Amino acid sequence: MNAGPVPPRERGATTVPPHVVTRIATRTGRQVLTERTGASTLPRVSASVHLGTARLHLALSLPYPIDLAPACRDIQRAVADRVGRLTGLRITEVTLDIRRLEAGNTERGRVH
Repeated sequence: MNAGPVPPRERGATTVPPHVVTRIATRTGRQVLTERTGASTLPRVSASVHLGTARLHLALSLPYPIDLAPACRDIQRAVADRVGRLTGLRITEVTLDIRRLEAGNTERGRVH
């Protein structure tokens, strides 16, 4: 006989392993980079997960020229928000390691 729905507290917990968070953050990072900067490179991502929270580290390239500080803040916020929504984890930290600035369209700002 079915006694009815099981209360959430008694159902157990869903855990998201670090390698899954890493895959989600990698795809999310690429999407955010493309949307925000036009760059289509794939960031290298590592994640640590502990008790419902996650910390992310992304190593990436950005297009040159770019205003680094606002671009990095925007990328960090967008990645934290999307990864948090997709995994249900609270993202406590997103660190960025800018490996290289890649020359983009140099004709745009060039003085002749």
